[in-house]
Amino acid sequence: MISRFGVAVFWLLHWLPLSLLAPVGQALGLVLYVFALPRRRVVMTNLRLCFPEMSPAARRQLARRHFFCVGRSLLERGLLWWGSRERLERIVRIEGAERVQALQAAGKPVILLAPHFVGLDMGGTRVTMVFDLVSIYARQKKNLVLDRWLYHGRSRFGDQLLLARQDGVRGTVKAMKSGRPFYYLPDMDYGRKDAIFVPFFGVPAATITGLSRLARVAGAVVLPCVTRMLPGAGGYVVEIGEPWADFPTADVEADTRRMNAWIESMVRTMPEQYYWVHRRFKTRPEGEARPY
Repeated sequence: MISRFGVAVFWLLHWLPLSLLAPVGQALGLVLYVFALPRRRVVMTNLRLCFPEMSPAARRQLARRHFFCVGRSLLERGLLWWGSRERLERIVRIEGAERVQALQAAGKPVILLAPHFVGLDMGGTRVTMVFDLVSIYARQKKNLVLDRWLYHGRSRFGDQLLLARQDGVRGTVKAMKSGRPFYYLPDMDYGRKDAIFVPFFGVPAATITGLSRLARVAGAVVLPCVTRMLPGAGGYVVEIGEPWADFPTADVEADTRRMNAWIESMVRTMPEQYYWVHRRFKTRPEGEARPY
C-alpha cells in the first residue's frame, strides 16, 4: 500500500537522474523478490504454466529479472507524476505516431492495443503528450492515495478522457468516433463476464472479447502499442506498429485468439517485462482447479 510517506519518497527520488534511479529501482525489486512471497508465488506459478520447457532454475532467474523491472517501474512513476514534459520526452521515445496521425486525418477511429508490460504507464503518459486519448480507468478503491496519483499521471498532459469500466462501451465508441485514439489494455483476468477461454501460452485464459467487438462497433483500426523498458539509463521506447489487416472478422473467438497469440509473441521478445505478478489464470473452466 502506498502512503503519503511513500509518495514523498517518490517525489524525492524523481530528482535523481535515470542512471541512478534505475539501479535503485532494481534494488527495490530484489527486496520485493525476497520478501513479497505471495506475489513471488504468483509469478513462479505463471512462469511454470507459460514456460514449462524452462528448468526451475531458469524460471527463478527470470522471476528475479522480472522483479528488477517491477521495482524500476514503481520508482520511476515519480517521473510520470512530477517530471517535466521536456524530461519525459527525453526519457521516453515514441515511434510510429505518424501512423495514428494518418488514420486520424482519414477520419478513421483508432484503437491502440497496449498489453500489460511494466512500462505501460510510462508509455501511456508519453502518448498523451501527442494525442488526446480515451482510456478506461479502474479506481484503486483500496488505496485512495495511489488512486489520486495514478489519475494525475494519466491526465496531466493534453485533454484526456478517462472512463470507468462500469460506464459501458457507448462513451468509448463515441470518443473514438470523435477522433480520440482508445488506449486499450485487454490482457487481465476480469472473471467470466464478457470473457471467453482462449489460449495464452497454451493455457486456457479468461479473455475479454472487447477488442473485436469495439473495433466492429466503432469501425476502428487496431494498431499494436508496446512500451519497452531499456537497460540502465536508456529510458523507454513506445512502439506503435502497423495497422492490423483483416481485423475484426465475423468470428469473435478467432479475433480474441489472434490477440492473445500476438501478445504472446511480444512477451517472448522481453519475458522479464510482462506483468507476471497478475494472476492471469485465476478464472478457470468449469471443473478445473485454480493454480494459485
